[in-house]
This record gives sequence, C-alpha cells and structure tokens, in this order.
Amino acid sequence: MRECLLKSKISENRVNRRLARLINTGTCPADNSLEYSAELKQIADEVAKVEIVDKQSRFFKALADATRLRILKLLEVKELCVCEVMIALGLTQPTASHHLGILENAGLLKGRKQGKWVYYSIAEPRLIKSMHKLGIL
Repeated sequence: MRECLLKSKISENRVNRRLARLINTGTCPADNSLEYSAELKQIADEVAKVEIVDKQSRFFKALADATRLRILKLLEVKELCVCEVMIALGLTQPTASHHLGILENAGLLKGRKQGKWVYYSIAEPRLIKSMHKLGIL
C-alpha cells in the first residue's frame, strides 16, 4: 500500500515537472503547474468518468471479436440456446458460453432460462438497427 502511494507521488512529481517545463517554454497556457494539473484531472473526471468508460470499454471489446459478431448476426434472426449457437458456428460449449457471457455482460444480449436451457436474444434491437445504419454491423 505504502509502495503504491510512493509510486503515485513520484509519478505526480514527474507530471508536475513536465508541466512546469511546458509552462516555462510557453507551450502550455497555464501559469502554475499544480493548478493546471488539477484542472486537467478535473476535466478528465468530468468528461471521461471511470465507471462509464469501463462500461463503454466492455461494449467495444465485446464487438471486437469475429465470433461474437457472428453470434450477434445469428441472434438477429432468432432467439437461440447455447447448443444452437454451438452447432451453427462449430464451437465447443465452453467457447460458445464464454462469448455469449461477454455479449450479455456488455448489455448486447439477454438470456432467458427455460428449464435447463438458456435462450439468448438481442437485448436492444434498436441499437443493432442503428449499428446497421452506421455500417458497423
């Protein structure tokens, strides 16, 4: 814990020295490196909140795989259970479940349990239609 705080302090000192150099050369519009550093951090906190960016990152990571894109396209046609996705794409059960879990965690799919089977469908069909309009799906 103490080591993390020390590394954070060292990093902060380096940042402030770099900002001070930028200010001294006239490259940076600020007068005080500490104040400007705090201002930059505040801007980052306002426009790129960690929780929101984490959710967005999960969403885009879910789309960054060819198998998951194929699953989305299949589920546009109809609701499918894991074994149907396995058969359609030639996947093993653990692989299909893994990809479906990632898509569900990203909010792209929803699962419906019926007995022992879980059926998956598109969580937000409007979102998928919008992605088609943008040419990204």
